[in-house]
Amino acid sequence: MSKVSGATVSKYQRKSTFDAQAFLDTTGVSRKIAEFRRGEAIFRQGDPSEQIFYIQKGSVKLSVLNNVGKEAVVAVLEPDEFFGEGCLTGLPFRMATATAITPSRLLAIEKVEMIRALHAEHALSDRFISYMLTRNIRLQEDLVDQLFNSSEKRLARTLLLLARYGKEGKPQKMVPKVSQEMLAEMVGTTRSRVNFFMNKFRKLGFIKYNGGLHINTSLLSVVLHD
Repeated sequence: MSKVSGATVSKYQRKSTFDAQAFLDTTGVSRKIAEFRRGEAIFRQGDPSEQIFYIQKGSVKLSVLNNVGKEAVVAVLEPDEFFGEGCLTGLPFRMATATAITPSRLLAIEKVEMIRALHAEHALSDRFISYMLTRNIRLQEDLVDQLFNSSEKRLARTLLLLARYGKEGKPQKMVPKVSQEMLAEMVGTTRSRVNFFMNKFRKLGFIKYNGGLHINTSLLSVVLHD
């Protein structure tokens, strides 16, 4: 962990939709600001599960390791997303490893503080539960995608998710720097297949490299095509 500083949160402003920053302004909730370098582990699979994290800046991957040492990326998270929520359900250990993909700034909230706030603010807990259910639905969609779609479609969907396609506001045209090895782990294929499809997408104008990886929303046609 590169730098940690203390902070105290002020007041939660009720809104009709879930607002993560307003959530973090709940009266009495203490938090810490932690900064991580690219490639730095935030926590590892098997570590004690004692905090929940909120991403202010950067991006984070969640990965799991099986008993023969094979790693699989299960999620890539962006700003305004929470992770590490398993501690709220009583899980004593982390079920995955969280790693900063880019330099990241996170808010770390102690489990007991988060539980106290959720019990004290019913409107707050309703919104948080709704947020977590929405994210879990996305993870289920990822699993269905993994089971039933071709590697080309899975790669296209992964790139669109990294570009935050379908979220509030305009999608990002340039996605966080992600290696082809990591994309292969996320998609469940080989790096050579990822390289083949990335070249194909580039030739078709769906993506381009210009100071970074730019995603055109026309890439959606690959996902929708039967």
